[in-house]
Amino acid sequence: MITAVIGAGNVGFRLVCGLVSGGERVVIATRNASQGRALAAELGQLAESATVADAIGKADVVIFAVWLDTIQDMLRRYADVLPGKIVVDASNPLAADGRGGFRRTLPEGESSGQLLAGLVPAGARFVKAFGTLGAESLSAEAHREPQLAVLFYVTDDPDAEPTIERLITAAGFAPLKAGGIEASGRIEVGGDLHQFGGLGGRTVGLAEAKEALASVS
Repeated sequence: MITAVIGAGNVGFRLVCGLVSGGERVVIATRNASQGRALAAELGQLAESATVADAIGKADVVIFAVWLDTIQDMLRRYADVLPGKIVVDASNPLAADGRGGFRRTLPEGESSGQLLAGLVPAGARFVKAFGTLGAESLSAEAHREPQLAVLFYVTDDPDAEPTIERLITAAGFAPLKAGGIEASGRIEVGGDLHQFGGLGGRTVGLAEAKEALASVS
């Protein structure tokens, strides 16, 4: 299986490193091609770099680790090559505010997961994952002992579940489904299952995650 990671910023970089360390083959697509080539060379034989189009074409799974508005554009631009693939949204409805912080880009009650699910072309499977923890936790909390930290995901496609759980496990976390796409808001920033929401900045193990999942925010 080949996983394309689109973007190598704070989240994408950590995802690439985590997946490769877990034994997964990864294709990296970055705005800065030399950055992608350097990262792939550093990571070894399981990593390579490519253009966005080539990375998507080679991959079985495509993880979009870029800003929400960029994902919207890419889903439209590459709609003809996405069918047959698992499309993973790692975004949150945020954008830089120009003052060193972030601002919400969607009205309260609307989620990036539901928005993007409506743009995914027919024949592609959609999953929201890898956005429930801050970028630093994606590396610092990976393979945590004695109990793995949980990464929540949501999807309406049961056939995509084994694959996303394999990737979450390879990255060093315990996968836990939080529901269908209608539950996307729960695992986005500010949601009750997000690290920077109801979890109060913490990561949680499986038992506590199941308790939080069962509660209604």
